[in-house]
Amino acid sequence: MLANSKYQDRFDRVINYIYDHLDEDIDLNHLAEIACLSPYHWHRVYRGLKGESVVATVRRLRLHRAATQLANSKMPLGRIVEKSGYGSTSAFSRAFSAQYGMPPAKYREKGRPSNIFSDVSNGDAKMYEVAIKDAEPLIMVGLHHQGAYSEIGKAFEKLNVFGQQNGLYGPNMRSIGVYFDDPDIVPTKELNAYAGIVEQDEVEPEEPFERVKVAGGRFAVMRFKGPYAELPLAYHWFYGTWLSQSDHELRDAPCMEDYLNDPRQVAPSELLTEIYMPIE
Repeated sequence: MLANSKYQDRFDRVINYIYDHLDEDIDLNHLAEIACLSPYHWHRVYRGLKGESVVATVRRLRLHRAATQLANSKMPLGRIVEKSGYGSTSAFSRAFSAQYGMPPAKYREKGRPSNIFSDVSNGDAKMYEVAIKDAEPLIMVGLHHQGAYSEIGKAFEKLNVFGQQNGLYGPNMRSIGVYFDDPDIVPTKELNAYAGIVEQDEVEPEEPFERVKVAGGRFAVMRFKGPYAELPLAYHWFYGTWLSQSDHELRDAPCMEDYLNDPRQVAPSELLTEIYMPIE
């Protein structure tokens, strides 16, 4: 049995609050109150368990959401800036450019699905590395997530604290998202996913964390380098171009994403994700 974490409930409340108030000014001392810790100790405990300051977490989550909105919605840039927590468009643009390597408007133009499909039709689609792999079953400890797939980070933020306190992190750690529904046909609020860490030593976590077994089998595995916000475009290529041009048939099993590095430690453009497509 895993040891109880006296900080897990506190951090879960803080993470919930941050996600629910990304549109607003977030008082760091108020976060300490939510965690029931003094501001002095709170910041040290947070950094010790999360590997980054709470300021860095809030900035990272706001910019990730903004990138998702830019790449996958028609929300006006001005509205995205308003919801980003930055005081002006210029301040937002500087912060976004520093993280994503280009201004918001250019990022939106680069990532529009219409541009991707135009490139495909012209034979200029970006090519991704794809390999065929036979994967063993996985035992994972993690959290169920319901809602927009782009918000599964909320479950991973909580899992990060749990894993740090219960010895699930190490040099061979694998962090994996399992996605059970097709976001093109299932309403966003009803999408189901699972955020997990692959178990290395047998554990029996307490609720809301759960231990699950994911079936193995044959997969087409595509390696994607870039921001998580651009993963939907990678899926469009994987299913719309690669699969249609291959001899493979899909198998009735969920897709998975294996996150090969840490968004707290590398720039969004350097993130590596392997997308597992189940095939016969």
